[in-house]
Amino acid sequence: MRCTRRLENLAYAAGRRCVAGVDEVGRGALFGPVVAAAVVLGSSCRIAGIDDSKRLSPAARAALEKKIRAGAVAWSVAAVDAARIDRINIYQASRQAMRDAVLGLDPRPDLVLVDALRLDLPWEVEQRAIIHGDARSISIAAASILAKVHRDRLMEDWDRVFPQYRLARNKGYGTAAHLRALREFGVTPEHRRSYRPVAARSLFPVRTEERDEPLSLFPE
Repeated sequence: MRCTRRLENLAYAAGRRCVAGVDEVGRGALFGPVVAAAVVLGSSCRIAGIDDSKRLSPAARAALEKKIRAGAVAWSVAAVDAARIDRINIYQASRQAMRDAVLGLDPRPDLVLVDALRLDLPWEVEQRAIIHGDARSISIAAASILAKVHRDRLMEDWDRVFPQYRLARNKGYGTAAHLRALREFGVTPEHRRSYRPVAARSLFPVRTEERDEPLSLFPE
């Protein structure tokens, strides 16, 4: 599966003027926020090497992140922290992070390409949910790179606060070393207490319902 500009080119040829790609990272992590990014590359932006962030080395992601920030028409990064993830569940938290990233774009997109989800946005805008979007759409892939690099840097910062969990290495995911640290040192305020490996070690576990139905992001 190749990451190309085909979807974006079709959209611009059909008259769209501002096409955004959106993606998130960190859904499966035990520690820290879920992070999303939205990117408008524009019809004339050409940055070689953009691909699904999972298929790139850390050095390649870091180099591309700088190029995307410098060359994109617009970009935005947003995060939802562990406490809110525990409150509303990771599915809804991912949608909220992606929504907030889109709201941070200027200019406002008239087409949003999203990796497999639909978002609650406060204005009418065409959305396309693209399965494996980060491997197919260059805009979604660019968003995945910004989100991944941003979250990895957050984990490096947290590693200096909680070095026993080796967050710079495992990025908050449930590696064997991370699970051993949970057993030995317990749970931090930034761990997701609704996640089973964390709940098993927490004095105050949180249970959230596994639900996929829409949750209002605009409470009255």
